This record gives sequence, structure tokens and C-alpha cells, in this order.
Amino acid sequence: MTDKENKLVLPLKRPEWLKVRPPLSSKYTEIRDMLKSLDLVTVCQEARCPNIEECWTGGTATFMLLGDTCTRGCRFCAVKTGNPKGVIDLDEPEKVGHAISKMKLDYVVLTSVNRDDLPDEGSSHFAKTVRIIKKEKPEMLVEVLTPDFHGKEDLVKIMVDAAPDVFAHNVETVERLTKKVRDRRATYKQSMDVLSMVKKLDPSRVTKTSIMLGLGESDDEVLQTLKDLREVDVDVVTFGQYLSPSKRHLPVVRYVTPEEFKNWEKVAMDLGFLYCASGPLVRSSYRAGEYFIKGMIERRQAVASLEKKMNHGVS
Repeated sequence: MTDKENKLVLPLKRPEWLKVRPPLSSKYTEIRDMLKSLDLVTVCQEARCPNIEECWTGGTATFMLLGDTCTRGCRFCAVKTGNPKGVIDLDEPEKVGHAISKMKLDYVVLTSVNRDDLPDEGSSHFAKTVRIIKKEKPEMLVEVLTPDFHGKEDLVKIMVDAAPDVFAHNVETVERLTKKVRDRRATYKQSMDVLSMVKKLDPSRVTKTSIMLGLGESDDEVLQTLKDLREVDVDVVTFGQYLSPSKRHLPVVRYVTPEEFKNWEKVAMDLGFLYCASGPLVRSSYRAGEYFIKGMIERRQAVASLEKKMNHGVS
């Protein structure tokens, strides 16, 4: 072995713009303890999100349904991998509804682990949770961040029929890096197909996706991904810096500067996305983005309500 081959490769030093203080507020602690008492899992905790305190105290939160064990093993993700053996908490939809009422949220994101061990991959359980929330609190805006369900349209339809306000599914990275970054069962085309299916089933549904930067992608590849997303009429895209959860996960290839993130935001908006949140600490579920989407949906609802009243008056 040469000296070059024997050289220890050290992880990249994290730049100043990625340093955040740990969550310490009493509001954060109160919510954390309440979730623990209900045995509920949030992706905010599982994915070690750097924005957890800002979101929880600002009216948004992301709940992870169907347990904390994923049947897939993506190399970027901190969620544990295993075989849940078909076990689910049948009371979870009601528990989530109770937690939401206690947290005084106005925008909630529901996501889940992949459950390839279930016949419907968890889609019915997921959809039931959406319906319960909408029944208990109709004004609540609900975003679902779903697995790919192996690209099965009947399972995607179960989710669309539950009428979430936003349907999100993450492509995560550019096409070339997909096999390296994601589980072998998750393909770039499959993710694009899912996003396309949503618009086919309900053209009015807001669709959203997220891309991590810093995994070795080129600018041309990112641009092509954005163009592919517009081809399937995705409305909202977010960009964030990939941060390796541990030494067992993929290392960070590069820390992307705040200026570069700002540029990608402009590129996305110029391509026709309705909204783009882009920054080193931006995550798929991100309070600023959710605030914008909330306003957009409320404006659409107001216009639809006015048109309905006008049509009723004419008739």
C-alpha cells in the first residue's frame, strides 16, 4: 500500500453557516415531552433536523407514521432500517390528531417510513390519518410526504383521495447519483412517475419535492433534474445541504455556499416553479416554505369560494 493510499481521509470541516444552537426553549421541551408520552415519532427528531425548534414553536411539525423502522436502507438517512414484520399501531391516526390539537398547529406534515412489508405499503393507514385530521380540524392544512409505493398508481390514488392540501415526494438527488444515495428499490424514474401520477389524478393538487446538494452532483445535473420536475408539473421544490448523519452514512462531498443556494432558487423560479426554498439548512419540511404554501392554498380556496358563490347567484 502506498503512502497516498494509506492516507487518512478526514471529513470536511463544517462551515460557519451550518452551525446551529441546540433546541433549549421551554416550548420545545414541552412539545418533545408530550410526543414522548403519546409514543409518537416526528421526522424532526428522527432525521435530526436543524430547524426543529423554529418549526415546533412556529406552528408547524412533521409526524412520521407507521413506526420508526424503515424497510429500505438509503445511505443518506438517519432512520433505522429493519423488518417491522407487519406491525402497526392502529390507534396512531387518533393519537396524531390529539397531538396536533395540543400543539396548536396550523400546518402539519405527515410522512412515513417505507413499509414494503405491508400489502398496501401503509397507504390506507396514512390516508386515514389525513382524514381524521381534516375531520377534527377542517382548517388545518395537511401536507403528505410519501414513499414511492413502488410507483403503484392504485396506492398513490389512496393518498390523493384522502385530499391532502399538498402531496410531496422527494427525488432526493440527481439521476446519476440515485443508485448510490438511495435504496436500490427507489429509482429516479419511479419518483418522477409518482409525482406525475398525482397531477394526473388531481391536476389541482399542489405537488412538492426536495433535492439535497453536496453529494457530488454537477450543476448541469441539478438543472436537468429541475427541468424533469417541471415536465411532470411539480409546483414546489426545496434545496438543502446534505449533512451526513454518521460515519456509516455517505460522506459530504462538498459544502455548497449560501450564494449558490440563492442562485438555484432563482433558476427554479425562472423555470416556472410556484415556490422554491433554497438554503444550507432548508429541509423538505421547512417553516418558511410551508408559510408560503399556506398562503397560496388559502388564496386559491378564497377564489374558489367566491366563484362558487357567484355561480350560485347566477343560477
